[in-house]
Amino acid sequence: MTSSAASPDQLEKIRQQFEFEPYPRIPIETSPQGNANLLFIHNLMTAFYRRDRTMIDPSTACILDAGCGSGSKCLSLALANPGAKIVGVDLSEKSIELARKRLAYHGIENAEFHVLSIEELPQLGMEFDYINCDEVLYLFPDIADGLRAMKSVLKPRGIIRSNLHSELQRFMYFRAQKLFKLMGLMENNPEDLEIEIALETLKALKPEVSLKTTLRHNPEGDGRNEWVLMNLLFQEDKGYTIPDLFDGLQRADLGFISMVNWQQWNLTTLFQEPDNLPPFLAMGLPGCSIEQQLHLYELFHARHRLLDFWCSHANSTIPKLPIAEWDITHWKESTLHLHPQLKTSEVRESLEQCIEQQAPFLITRYLTASVPDGESLFIDGAIVAALLPLWDSPQPFTAVLDRYLKVRPVHPVTLEATSVETAIEQLQQIIQQLESYLYLLLDSPN
Repeated sequence: MTSSAASPDQLEKIRQQFEFEPYPRIPIETSPQGNANLLFIHNLMTAFYRRDRTMIDPSTACILDAGCGSGSKCLSLALANPGAKIVGVDLSEKSIELARKRLAYHGIENAEFHVLSIEELPQLGMEFDYINCDEVLYLFPDIADGLRAMKSVLKPRGIIRSNLHSELQRFMYFRAQKLFKLMGLMENNPEDLEIEIALETLKALKPEVSLKTTLRHNPEGDGRNEWVLMNLLFQEDKGYTIPDLFDGLQRADLGFISMVNWQQWNLTTLFQEPDNLPPFLAMGLPGCSIEQQLHLYELFHARHRLLDFWCSHANSTIPKLPIAEWDITHWKESTLHLHPQLKTSEVRESLEQCIEQQAPFLITRYLTASVPDGESLFIDGAIVAALLPLWDSPQPFTAVLDRYLKVRPVHPVTLEATSVETAIEQLQQIIQQLESYLYLLLDSPN
């Protein structure tokens, strides 16, 4: 695939579309403060820990929202990373105006905005710890060009989060776009007339016509124009597959870290008996690369509209010993951190109530972004009591162990004294599970 920058006409079409209908249409006063799953994704600790178990202080970071639109993601980034500097850029002056108003309304002062294309990022004269490029990269004629532009302003240890529209999941929308291009509705910037024609066309079709049965037609309310423009009449929209994503990363000399919703890309969960796969897959999967496994998933089950991923400079990962391979020395030298999105008064109050009632604590009630679909995770009351100090500050594993031995000095059935070895084994088991979902973050000098 050859590299080709966006033409002035293509950029102007995109700019005009978002001047007419800034995206997303979220009221300025709406706050994501209570949305733990959204803030979890935008918290820098999540991405940096996923890459190499790095602990980062988000309050010292400089964050770029590339293609920030009306600023809703800028607000989420600011709230998830208090104290961080937020920089937003977008082609649309109207979008930038809304983004400025949004963050000012919510009292975010350490933010600045520029009417600028992603290709022009070096003009800022800044480097960033983290770049968020949400719902933009798929508009580039060549995604490697967009990735290279962001890479040019990314710090050596920085991380990019971006996404692509799935060719397999959105195929009916791309089919609709081809239809409406043929009808001449996308020659210029689609506005009210083109929106009405598109909706009237779908409404006039018989119920059994496949385009009508698979598209939500004639939506009502304030979101009607936005839905049509971002789906049926979306200028320069394109779809991609996992191999396309990895090809773009390779050509931009960037390294893949993880899918943002990584727990929802587990191939074995698609089978009725994950531990008893068909022989061909059971023999072949262990040798498959990450790219191959992800591609198999999308071919079996194209459920995700976005191929949402994190990446960074090639070879920027710091190798660390997997926690499953730690010996007792690693554990005793480790420190436990609570993920920042769990550090709320609501979670702590519920935690203390469970401890007082000696009841298990349902942690998935408060955060599910990193957990497989439909999974509920309860934590034993004694474990919860041992972890309680994490809501105040990080704790050495040895301190958690000491507290656990005080909370559960004897076995509840046999009344035999709990040995240190037993306590360590019990803590290791639950901590590793909590760490795999990033509820707990582990730091060790290894």
